[in-house]
Amino acid sequence: MAKAATQETPFTFHIERVFDAPRERVWKAWTDPEQFRQWFGPKHCEMLYAKMDLRPGGEVTYGMDFGKARMYGKWAFREIVAPEKLVAIVSFTDETGEKIVVHPFMENWPLQILSVVTFTDMGDKTKISIAWTAYEASEIEKRAFEE
Repeated sequence: MAKAATQETPFTFHIERVFDAPRERVWKAWTDPEQFRQWFGPKHCEMLYAKMDLRPGGEVTYGMDFGKARMYGKWAFREIVAPEKLVAIVSFTDETGEKIVVHPFMENWPLQILSVVTFTDMGDKTKISIAWTAYEASEIEKRAFEE
């Protein structure tokens, strides 16, 4: 992966959480499609499917049903260092998972987000750190992300 693709900007979004489970278990929750389906997405949403090709150049595609609306997305993997790091370009897609589309609720949201997820071993716990950066975004998309 090109080095520039992982550089953060002043508007990189960061979040961290510690989970009461060993790193191998948490890694599997993120990288096994059946486990991924059990937790990914907001409350009260049904995961329609999650397909995963876990390799650089592979991707996750998924569909979510919110009752009155459906949403589809994908993560195009750039780098995978098991069980330490996942780097992907994240986007919303059409139903086929092929075409990138605008965010269903925020038309100026960036079409692509660089997502870097790290899994830090803390013995019987795991810290997940996520960094999101607008990727190849227009000025309008950058402003929406920054706000």
